[in-house]
Amino acid sequence: MKKYSLETIVGIFVLIGLLCVGYMTIKFGKIGMFGGDYYILYARFTSVSGLRVDSPVEIEGIEVGRVEQLIIDQDKQLAVLKLRIQKDIRVYDDAVASIKTSGLIGDKLIKIDPGGGGDILKPGGTITETNSPVDIEDLISKYAFGDLKKEDKKETK
Repeated sequence: MKKYSLETIVGIFVLIGLLCVGYMTIKFGKIGMFGGDYYILYARFTSVSGLRVDSPVEIEGIEVGRVEQLIIDQDKQLAVLKLRIQKDIRVYDDAVASIKTSGLIGDKLIKIDPGGGGDILKPGGTITETNSPVDIEDLISKYAFGDLKKEDKKETK
């Protein structure tokens, strides 16, 4: 009889341990159980070069969401980003989304200037003002092969 009670106690501890590991995975992995802690916004770009799913979305340098999906709009020939934004963050219809680089050669991220002069974007809304990333490789090749035009500087005496 004592053998079964010892096995029961060990089983209970193992179950509690698994529940704790599951909770920690959800809490630290930033995974929502029911999807209620964020909402979806869309942004259309001419190019999303270097960006990938799960790239961060920042407002004022603070991470407020992630890129959930990259979609191609065949009709308008644009890349559409599905952005997952924290529910308590307000983004207005005059917001501007830009693709930036984290550091000198870091990963790409979305920076949003949330605006404030218009109406609040509702879940499923689209950020209309966007800025695509600067293609550094293209600029370097143009500079290296002399394709950039040099402007003549006039001296004033």
